[in-house]
Amino acid sequence: MKGESCVSIELNRMPKLGFGLMRLPMAGDSIDSEQVCRMVDMYMNTGMNYFDTAYVYHGGHSEEMVKVALADRYPRESYMVATKLPAWQLSTLDDRDRIFNEQLARCGIDYFDFYLLHSVEDGGNGETYERLDCYNWGMAKKAEGKIRHFGFSFHGSPAYLEQILDAHPEVEFVQIQLNYADWKNPVVRSGELYEILHRRNIPMIIMEPVKGGTLASLKPELEARYRAVRPNDSPAAWALRFVGSLPGVMTILSGMSSDAQMQDNIGTFTHFEPLSDGERALVDEVCRIMLDVPQIGCTACRYCTDGCPMHIAIPDVFRAVNTMKLYGDEFRPKNFYNGIVNSGSGRAGDCIGCGQCESVCPQHLEIISLLQEASGLLDKG
Repeated sequence: MKGESCVSIELNRMPKLGFGLMRLPMAGDSIDSEQVCRMVDMYMNTGMNYFDTAYVYHGGHSEEMVKVALADRYPRESYMVATKLPAWQLSTLDDRDRIFNEQLARCGIDYFDFYLLHSVEDGGNGETYERLDCYNWGMAKKAEGKIRHFGFSFHGSPAYLEQILDAHPEVEFVQIQLNYADWKNPVVRSGELYEILHRRNIPMIIMEPVKGGTLASLKPELEARYRAVRPNDSPAAWALRFVGSLPGVMTILSGMSSDAQMQDNIGTFTHFEPLSDGERALVDEVCRIMLDVPQIGCTACRYCTDGCPMHIAIPDVFRAVNTMKLYGDEFRPKNFYNGIVNSGSGRAGDCIGCGQCESVCPQHLEIISLLQEASGLLDKG
């Protein structure tokens, strides 16, 4: 299997902690290059050396920081750079090379160690990468020596991940969002994606291990549960150790934006300790309490959908709302919601209040008012 050779090589040389360049420190409206250089030095001095950027991060200025903080200051063989090709910037076959060459120039290097198709997902981006033959294009770049390893970042469904992996066995690694709060998230479905990749022996790079900072700033009573067991460990350290304890995880990205975050994460990974069984049980308990918030009690029986004159996929709308409430995340639920709308569902705000749905709902939900609430969350901006 293609992944097996990659596992044997890469797991031995990849740092467990990767420096994500998506949330760099700012000085006014510009990236604070002096602080970035200082953080890069802190990170490199540990022997870790994996940097993840993308064409669109910081409006393109993130890739420029690779040149400022790395290419102009360190030997090329001492660090690894990963960046990504954005489907939403592609219209023609020529756009692939245009963007790729621009990325090389921005970063000040002549090859990428890891190159990804950015945000592969059902429909939209996934179809664009197929239509423009980006998988074969990526492998051609690898044959030219412009890419050392080729893969993709993924934001789609488990079924689509299986489909892509079956169609493209040449893929060497996959980057997914994974953290303990999203393990059973019905939109992100981190646990299912992990199991697919682990079963296929495909190395994983993990993004959002602290869920955009959500798992680094817990309620005091939840943080106290962690501190009672490991007084010196931050909540972020627990989140990173959860991900780092999973077999098959190659590198865990953290979008660090301060010296303190860098120091804390370096401390976690310098002498990494996998979670014990007891600690894993504690993480599960903290997660259960954290996610114990009121939800719409929809059981997805779908009795409400058959007679809806506006063809609103009501259970799916409620699924998106529940995910926003539970996980404090807007992007993924809205992306999911827009996907069902683009597939033919009416918007929550299209409800005309006919009451057909409420008349057949076995849970006796006040669906009309709940759809109004959903529209306020999902149909705005």
